Amino acid sequence: MANDLEKEAAARASLRFIRDGHVVGLGTGSTAACFIRLLGEQVKNGLRIRGIPTSVRSRELALSLGIPLTTLDECQEIDVTVDGADEVDPELRLIKGGGGALLREKIVASATKQLVIVADATKRVAVLGKFPLPVEVIQFARALVTKRIAALGAQVTLRMEAGEKPYVTDENNHILDCSFGRIPDADGLARRLSDMPGVVEHGLFIGMASTVLVAKGSEIVELHR
Repeated sequence: MANDLEKEAAARASLRFIRDGHVVGLGTGSTAACFIRLLGEQVKNGLRIRGIPTSVRSRELALSLGIPLTTLDECQEIDVTVDGADEVDPELRLIKGGGGALLREKIVASATKQLVIVADATKRVAVLGKFPLPVEVIQFARALVTKRIAALGAQVTLRMEAGEKPYVTDENNHILDCSFGRIPDADGLARRLSDMPGVVEHGLFIGMASTVLVAKGSEIVELHR
């Protein structure tokens, strides 16, 4: 319950970054969903924005709230994206992808002038790695990539969903959840994963977050890169 209140507080604090006429990236996950619902209220009150969702789930939520949407085909520059994170370190490096949308999230983040991350206090860590790192892979290469990531020292688990079927992303890929423990060289690991054939994308977001809003009780801690 406390986490839910913190998520909503962080999401509410992010609204001040949204201006009339903005193109807004809509993240995925429980905290991002709080933001989308609050943004829907602002739209009902006259705020004029266009949203670019990072998943089918976020798109459906935004449409249900009457938020006007656009696409990267129509607009390749996004003013502000508000999204959540699974972990945030002191350098504002992130682990994302717990919600299964890391590929679209990273694409949208890359097109964004200002990436605002909203999180509850539990997501702030000294060193990344307590949360298993999601890696999106094409199905054809899953076994090969699993072996290669395991050779880097991770315990690798194929993400499953209800019914014991592999989780399938919006782009029809699989996700490997990779438990490295502490990741002292996140930048180096990101490069190694990006260079690995069969890896579509990984959940290390480095040098992308502009601002992180962390809710701790009723207090909002604002961090900047």
